[in-house]
Amino acid sequence: MVETSLTDIEERFQDFLKSFSTEDGEYKYRLSLTQLANTRLKALTVDFNDVISFDDAMAKTLLDEPDQSIGLVDRSAYTQLKIQAPEYAEEVKSIHVRFRGLPDTHKVSLRTLGSQHVRRLVRVDGILVRATPVKPLLTVGAFKCRRCGAVTFMPQEGVFMAEPTRCSGPTCKRIGPFDLVESESTFVNYQEVRLQEKPEDLPPGQLPRWLDVNLTEDLVDVARPGDHASITGIVRAEQEVLARKGKMRTFSMLIEANHVDVAGKEAEVVEISEEEEEEIKDIAKDPWVYSRVARSIAPSIFGLDDIKESIMYLLFGGVRLITPDGIQVRGDINLLLIGDPGTGKSQLLQYIHRIAPRGLYTHGRGTTAAGLTAAVIRERMGGMSLEAGALVLSDRGVCAIDEIDKMKPEDRVSVHEAMEQQTVSVAKGGIVATLNARASVLAAANPALGRYDPYRNVTENINLPVTILSRFDLIFVLRDQPDKDLDMKMAEHVLTLHKMEAAPVQPVIGPLLLKKYVSYAKRLKPVLNDEAKQRVQDFYLKMRSTSEKATESPVAITVRQLESVIRLAEARAKASLREEVTAEDAEAAIRLMMKSLGQVGIDLTSGAPDIDTIMTGKPKGVRDKLHAIISVILNLEKEFGAAKEEDVYDTLKKEYDIERAEATALLNQLKRDGTLYAPRDGYVKKT
Repeated sequence: MVETSLTDIEERFQDFLKSFSTEDGEYKYRLSLTQLANTRLKALTVDFNDVISFDDAMAKTLLDEPDQSIGLVDRSAYTQLKIQAPEYAEEVKSIHVRFRGLPDTHKVSLRTLGSQHVRRLVRVDGILVRATPVKPLLTVGAFKCRRCGAVTFMPQEGVFMAEPTRCSGPTCKRIGPFDLVESESTFVNYQEVRLQEKPEDLPPGQLPRWLDVNLTEDLVDVARPGDHASITGIVRAEQEVLARKGKMRTFSMLIEANHVDVAGKEAEVVEISEEEEEEIKDIAKDPWVYSRVARSIAPSIFGLDDIKESIMYLLFGGVRLITPDGIQVRGDINLLLIGDPGTGKSQLLQYIHRIAPRGLYTHGRGTTAAGLTAAVIRERMGGMSLEAGALVLSDRGVCAIDEIDKMKPEDRVSVHEAMEQQTVSVAKGGIVATLNARASVLAAANPALGRYDPYRNVTENINLPVTILSRFDLIFVLRDQPDKDLDMKMAEHVLTLHKMEAAPVQPVIGPLLLKKYVSYAKRLKPVLNDEAKQRVQDFYLKMRSTSEKATESPVAITVRQLESVIRLAEARAKASLREEVTAEDAEAAIRLMMKSLGQVGIDLTSGAPDIDTIMTGKPKGVRDKLHAIISVILNLEKEFGAAKEEDVYDTLKKEYDIERAEATALLNQLKRDGTLYAPRDGYVKKT
């Protein structure tokens, strides 16, 4: 039966292209072939379900015998192209048929791919982590005999170039030598990519598996590292070779791609059935939907209501904005949790990366800049290629970074661009590239002294530079403080958890449904109504005018916090599947922002809101005292050439009421910053 099918397949596939029609009576593929001439493409994309519905036996032959049948299919498509667009057919000489959407029976996971799939047509889903530069690949070599000058054409297969065994000249017939004539040889574009298991599909404790994919002609550069892709192709087995030893019995598998479908360019890729869509819409109608969703986030962790609400907004995200002049304003929300040991930060991060439509978890201690962004690695053939890191792999998802303060400072700098511009730029090893990293960053950090000290500013409590602190929309402090009533509830919660081996409070929305709910809601792009705009504007203006003397008062918030409030309000609207952001959404976002600023954005000396605590690390009260010290030192320098430290302390006490202990600490800080230096013991000068 297979032999008969192979004999007839060319004619039968041409019948399919000629006669297949949609429900509207339109000849789908005749029209597609005609459009090839207009688009100047050399590939016809065919939905495999259409082939199955037209001729099930032909579809089975294509799946089981792709090596023999796909070439026949390409030929029949070209024959039909000569009927539909004869001039273009004469120009291109050949076209390829690309099969999209293989049935689920031939959808194989990277983990289960084995010897039984070799030489079969399969579909594999994963995420691209590496791509080589595009190179010309020799398909038909023209070899010229050095003795007689006759040219022999030889088709090429495999890794190495094959030369003719004998000259084709009628009088020569000798065994070479031959020279490759490039001008008469045939080349196609060629690229290798690496497909890896999706982070969200990875079994716990398992290393991700990967597979190399060979792309040719129109398939090159269709996808790039970080894209989620569905690849249809023929599974090949390539014998492994041990240097200086010879060929081994083991073979490595790869896929010779027939079609590449990039899912990463769509809004989300989680499959949602009609029943689940109805269930999601019913949940959104509930006026208490925000509480239901927030209570479904890590129900085994007690309390933390405001933080869970913030994480809910982080999952849904705001609306990405691209201005007419090309400036991009991120829609993803970044959240930092600073907390005492044992407050549940790591458990929250572990839970969130599992329920996010795309989530990835990493730990600061074992993370490098290349691991977070992208690495440039050397290929086996000597070239360089890119391999995507955590932020690129979590594009359009959530990247959870635990103990971000334990990262090396030079590695942590790599996160800055991804958090604000949402891209990762690489310029190494001759590769200059910019990859998308449109991910929300959920980070956790421990206080520098073990426990959070409420009498020190946030920048003094944590080993993080202000350049990264200012990029978080919300920063929350989790403090472990004794409280009789709260401790009683916590003890009951934990004891019930251990006794029942289940969460004392079951999630209102299950993890799988919540994941699909978030995925469904992320497609929306809500817009602020007039009332919401007015509320946000009033909040911004009120915070900016905290004092009548604007030049002397601390800056309460900046435009960054204004944009954060807008993002939070948009995320709240998404949570109830609304296209409009209401005043209620704006008020909820403002409340969370004030809660965050009340914990970390306050000048502890004056008690006034001061965003410079986060933006610069120095509240206005501290900056004023630093200016006073510099002013005193400059005046003493004019009089004596150098300022004696004892005179500085006396003047600061008399004129500015700054105690000696505080003045000593500030003086040492200016020395560390390089603003002051000591020409000799007991004296200071301005740099």
